[in-house]
Amino acid sequence: MSTDTPASDTPASDTTTSVTPASVSTHILDTSVGRPARSVAVLLAARAGRDADWQSLGGSATDADGRCKDLPALPEGTTHVRLDFAVEAYFETSANKQADAQQDAPANRDSGTAGAGAFFPEVAITFAVVPGEHYHVPLLLNPFGYSVYRGS
Repeated sequence: MSTDTPASDTPASDTTTSVTPASVSTHILDTSVGRPARSVAVLLAARAGRDADWQSLGGSATDADGRCKDLPALPEGTTHVRLDFAVEAYFETSANKQADAQQDAPANRDSGTAGAGAFFPEVAITFAVVPGEHYHVPLLLNPFGYSVYRGS
């Protein structure tokens, strides 16, 4: 009688572990009129390490609720994320000019050149991420200022 153990029919377990990358979502609220900011282009970039080059991942635009529901996935190894919000076009549309009219400020938001666009033509937010975490980063926006925070 043999004391050898028969070979198992199941494959050997994989010793590599897969880490779920971080994920990102955002939405924009125009606090000057109390409504979502619709059709704002949002670009997503990531890097793997503080000194690494930024990798553009693509982008999306906010929907009627001010949300970007289809931002690209982050690659494995991402440590930093940058969201670029193109807000100038949003404030220049006729539907959003009422936000300017409600402000008690000069018509020229650039404080320099007549006919210039938004005071903040774009908002760029950079933040650190940890694999496996989800980061919701809302942007509260008005013609002369903005605020961001880590939401839930």
